[in-house]
Amino acid sequence: MSGTFGSIGTAASALRYHQSVMEVASGNIANVSTDGYARRRVVGEAVGAPAQPAMWSRYDGQGEGVRIGSVDRLVDPLLDSRARREHGAQSFLDTRAAALARVEASLGEPAGDGISKALADVRDAWHDLGNSPDSPAVRATVISTSRTLVDAVAAQRRNVESEEADQRMSLLADLGETNTLAADLAAANEAIAAAKLGGNDPSSLLDKRDLMAMRLAELTGGTATENGKGGLDITVGGVALVSGSKAGTLAVTAGINPDGTSDGQPLALAVTPPGGTATAVGNLRGEIGGAVDLLGTTLPGLRDQITAIAQQLADTVNAAHQSGYDATGAAGQPFFAVDPAAEGGPLVLLVDDATELAASGIGGGANRDGGNATAIAGALASPERSYQRFVTVFGTDVASVRRLADTQLTLTSQVDGAREQLSGVNLDEETVTMMQAQRAYEAAARVMTTLDSVLDTLINRTGLVR
Repeated sequence: MSGTFGSIGTAASALRYHQSVMEVASGNIANVSTDGYARRRVVGEAVGAPAQPAMWSRYDGQGEGVRIGSVDRLVDPLLDSRARREHGAQSFLDTRAAALARVEASLGEPAGDGISKALADVRDAWHDLGNSPDSPAVRATVISTSRTLVDAVAAQRRNVESEEADQRMSLLADLGETNTLAADLAAANEAIAAAKLGGNDPSSLLDKRDLMAMRLAELTGGTATENGKGGLDITVGGVALVSGSKAGTLAVTAGINPDGTSDGQPLALAVTPPGGTATAVGNLRGEIGGAVDLLGTTLPGLRDQITAIAQQLADTVNAAHQSGYDATGAAGQPFFAVDPAAEGGPLVLLVDDATELAASGIGGGANRDGGNATAIAGALASPERSYQRFVTVFGTDVASVRRLADTQLTLTSQVDGAREQLSGVNLDEETVTMMQAQRAYEAAARVMTTLDSVLDTLINRTGLVR
């Protein structure tokens, strides 16, 4: 519309537009520390001639001002997808690294009161017995240090089992959080679709949607795909966990009882998709994937290695002990046994009477020979080397996981930095935007007052003669 009143409409549209720009900028500043908030930007559109004028009509205006085309969230779906993938991998590695670091610290190696020191004490005690086979005190020391070795092996097994128990409880908690988030994300998807259908701004709902999808990726390593209604569908292990406004569940099907104890079966997880049947899933990432890997492979493998070292120790000492003779001249009996189910196992001390120590290499009666005790001390070198190799390899594995986690952290930080540059609120930039909008608002207001003055002259002073 041309003419004076058209100019008033143009100025009014400018006032409305720049007021919206200031409101959006102030909203960005207010949410600068809000987790998951993506900054908004007002997109203006020039109002011009009608796109489809009526037949035989002609537009003779010069522009009708400005209008708000949209209020956009400054996000990149591809970058968001990449961030979710990297966070899932980061959570997987961090979970493994933290658990293995705790197990490594419990070893007490290379300096401390671990198995290595206990083995050295036992070896020294057998050496002393070889030098003083008739000394009751030395014989008692062999029994005492052997008990300490049994306790050290049992303590290491308990440390691994404690970590397994912690991981089982953590896994159940993560599964509960995953299912809650899936239900919340499905509700958010429904709300987003309703908001778009009603013509309302769904930006806040989209922020919550992205935040929940990121947390689900950190928990499960799941993949998020935007559907046609603005929501996100989540798949875990290739099976749908969230589909539109419907949510499924992720649960343990074997390996863990509801109270967090082990049921003795291999660990297995399954996703029940919306309206479907439970489907087994594997190769998960995220915190849940890390816990599954620890419970299914890493920690049981450590227990097996400890049991294997105990078995080697028992076989070595028993073979040497049964080759000698005790204080009465009787043939030596088995010294150790291995029982993984024993309360204080897996290594079990069978000899608790000092007179039954087969220190002598000469049978037939009591004597002061200590040759067999010296042979037992020498035989302990083999299990000592095996344990040292176990500690070295385990330490290398832990260091490798830490390096992988650190490398992944660098990559994750780079992706997060790129997202922050696009979606994060920059206070300086928002302040400049507000100042520009303020100056433009003042200019539009000045146009309005000028037009008001012109109209006042035309209406009230036209025709007056001075």
